[in-house]
Amino acid sequence: MEHKHDVVVGVDGSPESLAAVDWAAWDSARRGRRLHIIHAYAWPVAHPSLGARRTPALDELVRHAADTVVDTAVARARTVASQLPITTDTPIEPAAAALVHASGWAGTVVVGSRGLGGFGGLLLGSVGAQVAAHAAGPVVVVRQGEPADAVEAGRVLVGVDGSHDAEHAMRFAFEQASFRGVGLTAVHTYRWPESTGPGDMLPLVYDTEDLLDDERRALAESVCGWADKYPDVDVRRRTVRGGAASVLRRLSHGAELMVVGSRGRGGFTGLLLGSVSQALIHHAACPVAVVR
Repeated sequence: MEHKHDVVVGVDGSPESLAAVDWAAWDSARRGRRLHIIHAYAWPVAHPSLGARRTPALDELVRHAADTVVDTAVARARTVASQLPITTDTPIEPAAAALVHASGWAGTVVVGSRGLGGFGGLLLGSVGAQVAAHAAGPVVVVRQGEPADAVEAGRVLVGVDGSHDAEHAMRFAFEQASFRGVGLTAVHTYRWPESTGPGDMLPLVYDTEDLLDDERRALAESVCGWADKYPDVDVRRRTVRGGAASVLRRLSHGAELMVVGSRGRGGFTGLLLGSVSQALIHHAACPVAVVR
């Protein structure tokens, strides 16, 4: 039976997917939610020229392999939270499709940064990228960063740009910080006025301090209401000049979680995943939640 607030995790037996199980199990236990483990697989394709064909013995072998992956994931989750309610599913379909479908009813979908099918040089597997781009709700890509003694270490970070998606990201970030008992840092980036094309009319003179004050004010207004709803969360506000992706990536070292919207104010309507969220799920030094 599906529950709207379940935490769903996709597994394939890889170390990265087991790290995703750790994250998902801890999150489920902390928030009092059920963990639903999905291992989607396809039947091996037999080529006639090789004389191979599908047999009951092969079917049994494939099912046993799938069950082993799920059993391993369940055992791993139990080491994190022994009393955690867990359900499982082994659908015969592409993994990305199964997880995107689950995102329609799950509270959160969790995936590892790369699976068994990934190439060594890829920073994010195709399943993770597809799920982050097409899911109906929050997706957490678990990236295993090195512990760091950085200024935002152990905190939840959230990117703020005033967009509709950023508001949803803020809600998710405050909830995570509250349940985890950690602080939250809201980060807003900006650039100096610059020409974006022929005919742009830019101010001949502008006050950099006034611009910074305006950006700080905008960030404070975005955070204020959420801080009132979550008085237990220690909130910091950071207004930083620079590109959003590079600033957030730098601050992600040692962070508990990075939260961003799926598309920001500068995104093209047809894009399913914005450039900032794309960059972070590939390069951040901590788990990244993409919220739409």
